[in-house]
Amino acid sequence: MPTTLTSKGQVTIPKRIRDALNMSPGCLVDFALNREGGVVLLKVESQASGQPDRFAAARGKADIPWRTDDLMTLLRGER
Repeated sequence: MPTTLTSKGQVTIPKRIRDALNMSPGCLVDFALNREGGVVLLKVESQASGQPDRFAAARGKADIPWRTDDLMTLLRGER
């Protein structure tokens, strides 16, 4: 399954591989080299990574019902 390396160093993981590893957008991956010099792609389980979701603590905490226009005015310093 050849694929092309982009100018940003990115490649597309073929669907067959993503399906076999049960991968979805946003999942973590790790790369390793085996003894023969081949590359091994590993799916990183979120609990095994030891790093908590950095957005989890803030998710759903906004208690001010901002309107988009009001927020953009505030962020642009137009008041």
